[in-house]
Amino acid sequence: MDARDVIKIGMSAERSLVVPPERTVGHFVPNMPMVYATPMMILEMEMASADAIAAGLESGWVTVGTEVDIRHLAATPVGATVRTVARVIAVERRLIRFEVEAFDEKRRIGEGRHARGLVNVAAFSKRL
Repeated sequence: MDARDVIKIGMSAERSLVVPPERTVGHFVPNMPMVYATPMMILEMEMASADAIAAGLESGWVTVGTEVDIRHLAATPVGATVRTVARVIAVERRLIRFEVEAFDEKRRIGEGRHARGLVNVAAFSKRL
């Protein structure tokens, strides 16, 4: 499968999440604040990116995260709603690049770039 045949620049997706205690840095690291953890924000950015292109993938193909370049700009407390947006900015044969952003009710809390690689599940599983 060649991603250039089915994935187009501008494809996008959005996800929303109400921050639960188990997605905070304080949940993972004792004595830290109960605010949205950077790895959890990155997870939502990756999932939004995958959502943006999922409909274009042939059966038996998925994408996996290969690169992240993210800045976490502001703390977000438990109970706040976070909206994550991903938009395709470049497509190569087996690599799709995204611009990603996250917002809470007050401001942009994260921004950056993410890349996902196109993988044939059967071939990948055989190599494992």
